[in-house]
Amino acid sequence: MSALLWLLPVLPLTGGAALLLTGHRADRTAPTAGAALALATCALAVVAARMRPDATAPFLPGLPVRLAVDGLSAPLAVTVAAVAALVLLAARAGGGPPGAAARFTGLMLLFTGAMLTTVTAATLPVLLMGWEAMGAASWALIGHTWHDRSATGAATTAFLTTRAGDLGLYVAAGAALAGGAAPLALDDLARTGEPWRSVTAAGIILAALGKSAQLPFSFWLSGAMRGPAPVSALLHSATMVAAGAYLLLRTGPLLAATGWGAELTAWTGAATALALGLVAVAQRDLKQLLAASTCAQLGFMVLAAGAGATTGGTLQLLAHAAAKSLLFLIAGAWLTTHGTRLLPGLTGAARRPRSLGALFTTAALCLAGFPPLALWAAKDVLLATALTRDPLLYATGLAAAALAAVYSVKALWYVWRPAPPAATAAPVRPALLAPLTLLAVACAALTPLAPLALPPLRTALEHALGTGVHPAPHLWEAALSGGLALAAAAWAWSAGGPRLRLPAPFPDWLGLERAARALVVRPVLAAARLAAAFDTRVLERAVDAAAYGTLALARRTDRIAERGLAGGVAALAAVVRGAGAGARRPQTGQLHQYLAQAVAAFTALAVVFVLVR
Repeated sequence: MSALLWLLPVLPLTGGAALLLTGHRADRTAPTAGAALALATCALAVVAARMRPDATAPFLPGLPVRLAVDGLSAPLAVTVAAVAALVLLAARAGGGPPGAAARFTGLMLLFTGAMLTTVTAATLPVLLMGWEAMGAASWALIGHTWHDRSATGAATTAFLTTRAGDLGLYVAAGAALAGGAAPLALDDLARTGEPWRSVTAAGIILAALGKSAQLPFSFWLSGAMRGPAPVSALLHSATMVAAGAYLLLRTGPLLAATGWGAELTAWTGAATALALGLVAVAQRDLKQLLAASTCAQLGFMVLAAGAGATTGGTLQLLAHAAAKSLLFLIAGAWLTTHGTRLLPGLTGAARRPRSLGALFTTAALCLAGFPPLALWAAKDVLLATALTRDPLLYATGLAAAALAAVYSVKALWYVWRPAPPAATAAPVRPALLAPLTLLAVACAALTPLAPLALPPLRTALEHALGTGVHPAPHLWEAALSGGLALAAAAWAWSAGGPRLRLPAPFPDWLGLERAARALVVRPVLAAARLAAAFDTRVLERAVDAAAYGTLALARRTDRIAERGLAGGVAALAAVVRGAGAGARRPQTGQLHQYLAQAVAAFTALAVVFVLVR
């Protein structure tokens, strides 16, 4: 079965690469081909979730490539593949961005393959490969409309912010190697010794919080809403932002083993769920409301990872993926027909046509935590575990759940208001309605999660997920959370949308982006400018001065050496000429002179011989 597991990420990766290489020539066939490949990938994911395959291949000495589908990765792999297929079907039916269909579809498939690699990775090196490819594809998808400067700027902000957090994974991998955790299997990270275990946990937490848009990294998701609606429906509901929460759930034993990682993770998730819930309540832009609610809902998953509520966090992830994908797709459809994302401009959007309004309402009520819908049950399961750890953590989660009802009903209040008389109903293509209906059915189909307090069902689910036994929610906990959601929703509806406003800094996402620019971007740019000025004014001038000095010294040395050498050569030549002239004088050609010279020479030799002897 290893071939099946290799094929699961390879199929969308190769299909996406082929569409990108083909380019505009495949624009007409790309939506259909992409949807077909996504459906085939979904079928493979279902089979893999049932068969639970494991595959290994050699890579580096002691670091093999290993993929595995187990109880935790199986449901997420199916969710990723299913949401990708439904989103591409919706894009094919007219919900996608105009133009460059091959590039858009290819990037969506590449992202899906990278996400499936991340989900099925059993070792840190493989997870890093999928993680990096996912980040690059998300940058290209958010900035798909490259001629829009704001979209490309938002894509760059999202990429750099998440990339800064991603460095934590490299730190974690290095620390795990130093701690003797080769071959860097995710399940073995908790067995490393200190201090490497804490460094590994810190790196993983940093990377996960950045990818899941948790505090203080949440602001990048606000700008990412400038991307096309299908991108938001896939990346910002069930895949990219969920990857960080999944990583924390996967490495829960490591967080618990550090003694501080679990506590930090749980409270970061709780704080994000509460703070970004208030941010969502303050929004007047529908996509911004959904984006802030994504951060808040992911906060529950991060809370679950820190509290050890792996079952509840997994269920929260699955239910949120279905509801939020549907909400983003319908928001994109309304943006196209109404020409605005502002809630006051979408007044009456749910009434014309009512089919989209009913689907949007289903997803919004699920997001609000209305009983017996799936997110109500999922929150009860994870909050039951949080209650056993810290009652204050449980109370914070309950407050965040009540805020979910408020911001969900705020959106419903606007879209169900009577439409202006001049408004006309926009027709809905049946091909677009089909995938949206399937997502709504998924929201309703997950409602059997509600009776999870029953031991047989809860035990079977925990056994399937392989997450161990967790505390079951009591009846009073379910009644309390459901009652709070209903009461908060009733208050929000009676208060009306215009009255649900909060003062700064909630509307502008707590000023997180301005703070990041003030505390990180500006100092880094100032340091870069200072380094550039130092390079130009000091280093470059020093190099120029050294060069000019060397040239001057060379010229002076050249003059001195030229004179000395020329004079020496001339003197030697004069000596040689004088010696030659002196040697020519005895050469007269007369024999008696040669004889006299020989007698003189022999006489001198005889004298020397006598004296020396």
